[in-house]
Amino acid sequence: MTERQLMHILVADDDPDDCLLAREAFNECGITNPVHFVHNGQELMDYLRQCPPYTDSKQYPLPGLILLDLNMPLKDGREALMEIKSDERLRTIPVVVLTTSSASDDIVDSYRIGGNSFVTKPPSFKGLIDVVKVLNRYWLQTVELPQNRSQS
Repeated sequence: MTERQLMHILVADDDPDDCLLAREAFNECGITNPVHFVHNGQELMDYLRQCPPYTDSKQYPLPGLILLDLNMPLKDGREALMEIKSDERLRTIPVVVLTTSSASDDIVDSYRIGGNSFVTKPPSFKGLIDVVKVLNRYWLQTVELPQNRSQS
């Protein structure tokens, strides 16, 4: 197995408590990948397209993985997912929908518009730890993902 560069993870979630729990879960699982947070779909797209205030590609590099909540203000996760998957530069970034919803319509729609995985947020921190362990094992340790995406 080749040595892997630590990919950046971008979490798009409008709930500050969920963001804090996610950060704690990553720490608890020993994940040392840089994790960035945005709090609505518009911020997500600004980050990915390097629009202000995200113009510094060293401080805000393209992520190797996006964790996306569906229900966010300004632009919801569904709209953002459609934009990501229709953008030639962004479409290869894996997007894991991580949301409170377990509605079958949300699951089907998320895959239909290009989501790579759909995970319902667990109700407990222990459950979140279990989810993060699986995400780590699969997305950060197992699969081969495109490297060195252009920052232009």
